[in-house]
Order: sequence, then structure tokens, then C-alpha cells
Amino acid sequence: MQRPITGYHQDEEGHWVAELACGHNQHVRHQPPFINRPWVITAAGRAARLGMMLNCKKCDRREPPDRP
Repeated sequence: MQRPITGYHQDEEGHWVAELACGHNQHVRHQPPFINRPWVITAAGRAARLGMMLNCKKCDRREPPDRP
């Protein structure tokens, strides 16, 4: 299911994690050449992607939210 990004935080290893409107979290890494998301590495890039839709596999599996 497509869900909008509502915010971000970093995990314990410093990787960026998107917070989705459904309550799930999803890593949004920039690891070229396989994953190209250069917008993740700057605050302006992340801010510009707020509201962007991501496919939430946790919603597809009907998992409970990661956060309340």
C-alpha cells in the first residue's frame, strides 16, 4: 500500500528512516549504484520529500504500527 512520508529519524547506525502516516517506519538509504536516493543525505532533500508516497510492505502484511 502506498503511504505518505510524515517525518524522518536516524536508526542506531545512523541510517535514515522514513516515518509513514500509517505508523510504520521504512529505511530510505542512498547506496549507489543499487539504491539511488541522493535526496536522503541532506535536510533540504528530505524535507522536499515529505508527503512522498512509499510502498509500505508492513501494511500489505497487516502488521501493527511501529510506533503509537
